Amino acid sequence: MTAGTALAACGGGSDASQDLSDEPVTLRFTWWGSDARHERTRRVIELFQKAHPTITVTGEFKEWNGYWDSLATTVAANDAPDVIQMDELYLASYAERGALLDLGTARRHLTTADFDADALATGAIDGKQYGLPVGLAIYSVVVNTDLLTRYGVALPDDATWTWEDLTRLGAQVSRAGGGTVTGVQAWGFDTGGLTLWARQAGAALYDDAGDVAIPPQVLAGYWQYLADLTRQGIAPPASVTVERASGALDQSGLATNASAFATWWNTQLTSLATASGSQLRLLRFPGEAQSATPGAYYKPSMFWSVSARSRHPAEAALFVDFLANNEEAAAILQTDRGVPANTKIRNAIAGQLSPTDRAALEYLDSVPVTAPPRVTPKGASGVEAILKRYTEQVLFGRTTPEQAAKDFIAELQREIDAA
Repeated sequence: MTAGTALAACGGGSDASQDLSDEPVTLRFTWWGSDARHERTRRVIELFQKAHPTITVTGEFKEWNGYWDSLATTVAANDAPDVIQMDELYLASYAERGALLDLGTARRHLTTADFDADALATGAIDGKQYGLPVGLAIYSVVVNTDLLTRYGVALPDDATWTWEDLTRLGAQVSRAGGGTVTGVQAWGFDTGGLTLWARQAGAALYDDAGDVAIPPQVLAGYWQYLADLTRQGIAPPASVTVERASGALDQSGLATNASAFATWWNTQLTSLATASGSQLRLLRFPGEAQSATPGAYYKPSMFWSVSARSRHPAEAALFVDFLANNEEAAAILQTDRGVPANTKIRNAIAGQLSPTDRAALEYLDSVPVTAPPRVTPKGASGVEAILKRYTEQVLFGRTTPEQAAKDFIAELQREIDAA
């Protein structure tokens, strides 16, 4: 069962502006993640219950793959958890069917004063706040500076470099690497790079109405660039690129010291550095200085959302407030769910972070961003699977970038229209 099929009968009804109950209340809280996340979250729940002894929070946690089927089933049965860890890909699918509470109605118990407007906008649809961003990330180029030093390749000035510079530097590394190291690890398997490319061209993947809006020539240019990197040996052969893209982070070209430049979210720096054992550095995307519209934007790592049918919306909002604004909770969670979107919390935990986590935080605060793209529309939650399929076809030469662009746009629009 999918979110698209399971939510048709959902409706709202909760009032988050009401008083907190004097009676004992139990909240259900669901999230996905690793065992380490479960342990951190359990400790925060205990901290909250100590501060609010009449409120009990029960945790329901799962792995990513089973999380969405479970959530869709409980929402369809009008048995949704009160507090939900939500992903950007699914926010509109739930919000636009009335399954999520407008957190703007919860201001009595939930403050967002320490979130900037661009951060809050990532969880807003038609002026209503259906998700409070937990963490923020910016799409980046990560470079292995040890490899650049080994091969005598200069570190680029990321305030001014171009896409041509990335091609040139990648070619230098590939030549020096002698077939064992490539300059660039090709990307194109998530929407981060595509969205940034489109924004640099003054375009967007979706328009305000939620329809596919990227011009075919912009999308074709994106795939042509990636195909050229592969054809010229600046990126690995298509089979290697696809295999790495399907594997875990620690199997990637950057993590295995097999590629010098790669695209990642800035918040993945610590994991990449740990896996590679090398000195890594975050760079702004090429082309930002030359584009009329800078492409960089905040991407929420995830959101806190509240069920529109919660029987205890005030208490649920209070718990979200604790997760988002309490410094003791932040000291436990740190960057497990991303660099905190709350600027006050971000500053409060900075001194507790590892050097690479601090670098990710500093990158977030230093890169100019503009208003975030439209939330992924209802029906488009499968966009990355579609994107991956067409990227593979282009890299293997099974279709042209132009034909892939035409087919991708048509297929994604059909998914949106059918939702």
